[in-house]
Amino acid sequence: MAGTVPKLAAPRPAAAGPLPSQSLRSAALAFAPSARRFRVSLAGRARSPVIAMASAKEGNGAVTKRTTLHDLYEQQGQSPWYDNLCRPVTDLLPYIANGVRGVTSNPTIFQKAISSSNAYDGQFKELISAGKDAESAYWELVIKDIQDACKLFEPIYDETDGADGYVSVEVSPRLANDTQGTVEAAKWLHKVVNRPNVYIKIPATAECVPSIKEVIANGISVNVTLIFSVARYEAVIDAYLDGLEASGLSDLSRVTSVASFFVSRVDSLIDKMLEKIGTPEALALRGKAAVAQAKIANQLYLKKFSGPRWEALVKKGAKKQRLLWASTSVKNPAYSDTLYVDPLIGPDTVSTMPDQALDAFIDHGTVARTIDANVSEAEGIYSALEKLGIDWEEVGKQLEHEGVSSFKGSFDSLLTSLEEKGNALKTAANL
Repeated sequence: MAGTVPKLAAPRPAAAGPLPSQSLRSAALAFAPSARRFRVSLAGRARSPVIAMASAKEGNGAVTKRTTLHDLYEQQGQSPWYDNLCRPVTDLLPYIANGVRGVTSNPTIFQKAISSSNAYDGQFKELISAGKDAESAYWELVIKDIQDACKLFEPIYDETDGADGYVSVEVSPRLANDTQGTVEAAKWLHKVVNRPNVYIKIPATAECVPSIKEVIANGISVNVTLIFSVARYEAVIDAYLDGLEASGLSDLSRVTSVASFFVSRVDSLIDKMLEKIGTPEALALRGKAAVAQAKIANQLYLKKFSGPRWEALVKKGAKKQRLLWASTSVKNPAYSDTLYVDPLIGPDTVSTMPDQALDAFIDHGTVARTIDANVSEAEGIYSALEKLGIDWEEVGKQLEHEGVSSFKGSFDSLLTSLEEKGNALKTAANL
């Protein structure tokens, strides 16, 4: 059963700024014609509530739905994205109506989607009957979802001249330590998806940082994922800049990127370390490490995307590699459920939220510029943790290893189940 839909505060007045296209609004409203609150269910599986607020009527009588997500983008310049993707992909329409401007996916998301739904069975059966193996079938299932989602977000991509409206798909997690394999996989995925608003996700492992440079140099837009430390983030920025400079393109405006800086997992690990230390000073720092590091990362972003080197690229149409806050769901129930969204709001950034964080922010999130507030306090927290023996680079390496291992596990588990399902279909066909 899905949880109870929380009560909403009074709708805020509409702010000036771009709204989704009429065709997109009409399609979304057809999905939920009159409900102020509604649920979306997938193949009999309840999803978290998606909350909408009716605030104004257009000339044709259609209701324009507004949420804090619209305010987030229009007032503060931060793009809210949804961290989930599954069939039917048209279930994304109400999310778009509510202000979602892009979608992220990963191997774990697809493992859950494909293994827990019968929505993929028809296509999978056709693929197996055509002689595809389990991994080939997996990619065909994923590519269809990505293409369909790209189509839904294409109006946003067009309206923002390629600044927003992206859908992310990750290369095989088995390639996380394979530089050239990642490059070839990214080229292949980009070619077969064949959509202008697709982001190819590449992990920020030491082996894949050179891959990022080469893929960007090939004119392919990239979502760099699994960034857990400021040091690795700087390497990612440099790879993006190096790739733009090496591309040889006279117009760089269509080569874009986001750097996915993970948040909540940082607190999950450092809190355990602080509890092990056990002093009052250590315990007082619980739940503060992730946001502090993120604010410092934003300061690095401002520094790197300014000055003569960057200005030379801007003359060729280059766009900043936006910081994307990932892992925004709260793992510790003692913390505010908007802890990793509210304090990290600022222009030219993205916040990708799974259901829990999205629902919480729509219901009671605060729309205000916070990313560059209390930076000196964040620097103090960062230094205090170092003095307690917290090695930020080691924390980043451990979390990166855990993240890669988790995605590999999901990928391998799904392929095993698809192989078993495929073998059963083949056996039944031979009977």
